[in-house]
Amino acid sequence: MAGDLQRLVDDLALRLRRPLLLEDHVQRVIAYSEQTGPLDEIRRDSILRRHTAPEVRAWLRGAGIHDASGPLRTPGAPALGLLPRICLPARHGGRLLGFLWFIDVDPPMTPVEIALATEAAPGVALALFRESLATGLASRREFEAVTELLSGTPEPAARTLIEAGGFPQGEPVTVLVARPASAAPADEASRLGLEQGLLAVRRRMGARNPLHLVRYDHGVLLAAGAAVAPEEVHAAMAAPVVVGVGRPRPLLEQAAASYAEALQAAEVAARVPGLGDTAHWAELGVYRLLTQFPPGTVGLHPGLEPLLGDEAHLPLLETLETYLDLAGSAVATSRTLRLHRTSLYYRLQRLETLAGTDLKDGAERLTLHLSLKLARLSGRYRPRV
Repeated sequence: MAGDLQRLVDDLALRLRRPLLLEDHVQRVIAYSEQTGPLDEIRRDSILRRHTAPEVRAWLRGAGIHDASGPLRTPGAPALGLLPRICLPARHGGRLLGFLWFIDVDPPMTPVEIALATEAAPGVALALFRESLATGLASRREFEAVTELLSGTPEPAARTLIEAGGFPQGEPVTVLVARPASAAPADEASRLGLEQGLLAVRRRMGARNPLHLVRYDHGVLLAAGAAVAPEEVHAAMAAPVVVGVGRPRPLLEQAAASYAEALQAAEVAARVPGLGDTAHWAELGVYRLLTQFPPGTVGLHPGLEPLLGDEAHLPLLETLETYLDLAGSAVATSRTLRLHRTSLYYRLQRLETLAGTDLKDGAERLTLHLSLKLARLSGRYRPRV
């Protein structure tokens, strides 16, 4: 984890072209960038001794650093050999975890520079929080082991996690996947939100159970024994997510299979709003089959192709899907859509004409039904109901 903090410090210092020093909440030095430009004896001493002198800590506490919720300019103290500084408290969930320090002279930091540093502070706080949770198994080793468990060599990774106390031996594993409900492309802010939410779940349940991992556009939670309730995950997230739940597996080394199911279930939940914000793989019905086919590899009913590309035909497609979902019951379809029976028959006949199909043919009904579900998963069909 120290490597992550050093990388964050170096990256921010490079972007601002200013030296940076990171301390924990009791002002022990954790990481620092290359020290170029103005440098006082306090900075040199802190780096050499790995902590700030008591009299300097007392002076800075009096300047209000422990109460600050945002960037704070601390004046110089010539008697202590201290140059002016910008202090950025690193807080996670209201908890003070550390301080980012910039020397504020030649020239002083601009508002734009301070804003950039402020935007980076939550990421540093999150890394500090993860380090505070790491007990027995270092956070970096855990990240690498869970990554290997899900996509690499599962047996050695499972052994590493179990032997280090990161997962109880002999317990089954269930994987949950959380991904942003928004259709916007994944970015650093969404990944940070997933990380914060999953860490909050871990903190409530204990640092050793469950494990987690954040990937490009989703977060992964590995729970021992009984699965984490999806409601726990939803409640921990700052922004709406959809959650997919895989089936439990008896051994940790088999987690990749549960993960694949959870990932597909989350994808279905994102594509099919009618399922709600949580989808269990075991309850996906026909979507369990359809998710096995890569997008574009299975052709749709040829009569539906032109209709899917025309917004004017959306009511006909919605009517057809509801009719097929309800096993061809006109009574149930009319009731569900609040549509007069005569209007329902008109729509179905109209669709038969446009699609060149016959709804009395069972094979045609099956092909149409599967095609509509595949079109949902691919995003080509987005019903309003």
